[in-house]
Amino acid sequence: MIGGGGGGGGGGITPQVTPSSSSLLSSCSPLRLQTLSSPIPIHNNRLGFSNFNLQMKPISIINDHILTNAHPPISSSSAGKHISQISTIGNSTNIHWHSCSVDKDDRHKLLHQKGCVIWITGLSGSGKSTMACALNRILHQRGKLSYVLDGDNVRHGLNKDLGFKAEDRAENIRRVGEVAKLFADAGVICIASLISPYRRDRDACRALLTKGDFIEVFMDVPLHICESRDPKGLYKLARAGKIKGFTGIDDPYEAPINSEIVLKHGEPCASPSEMAEKVVVYLENKGYLQA
Repeated sequence: MIGGGGGGGGGGITPQVTPSSSSLLSSCSPLRLQTLSSPIPIHNNRLGFSNFNLQMKPISIINDHILTNAHPPISSSSAGKHISQISTIGNSTNIHWHSCSVDKDDRHKLLHQKGCVIWITGLSGSGKSTMACALNRILHQRGKLSYVLDGDNVRHGLNKDLGFKAEDRAENIRRVGEVAKLFADAGVICIASLISPYRRDRDACRALLTKGDFIEVFMDVPLHICESRDPKGLYKLARAGKIKGFTGIDDPYEAPINSEIVLKHGEPCASPSEMAEKVVVYLENKGYLQA
């Protein structure tokens, strides 16, 4: 770690660099220290400071930069590129909400629709992604703006730092819920398709939105049917013990209690398009397809 001498008053400060931090710094070149106003280069493992407006702050090294105001790291990359990542969850201070003159109603009128979140939940293999894409296509054909947040897709970017431990799953759902809320606020019909196995996490996402704007769709397909489909081969791996904490096998799925829409396996509306049409009818009846 990089250590700095404390104390007030004048005089230059030369933080000490331990052998372990020296090797770390030499592997991340160039490095910069971000202070209040401008970056200061690091030369020969020594940090130079002026006496002007100096404030020592906690630091975190990310890629080739040192960042100030770092919160405790929440994850690390085995590739070594991200030494730590900054978590700002619940730790932001001195911030204020800035309102704009264009509001949600203005965006609704522009798009001729109302933003909402359609949250599709169910076991792996229950048909969530297939139904989400079918719904997205139907809405597009009707001239309605929608966007799919797929559980696998978001882990390629937004949530690529998260695994499948309980706390990671909770954070995965929290992030998607916040993004979905922004889509809905923009007037977009956001289709979130995730296993989202824990009821408390889904309820937390529901609480982010105005009452009625969170539409939970439960793909009620029995485990044995999902396992017989096994489109990704994940159930086979889980049964063989090669995947731990797999929902439905050695990790629970908490089925919704009061979903707005329940699509059961074996009902007459069997095809993805027919199931999607059922959701479209709900949106029409609730006034989301017109402003």
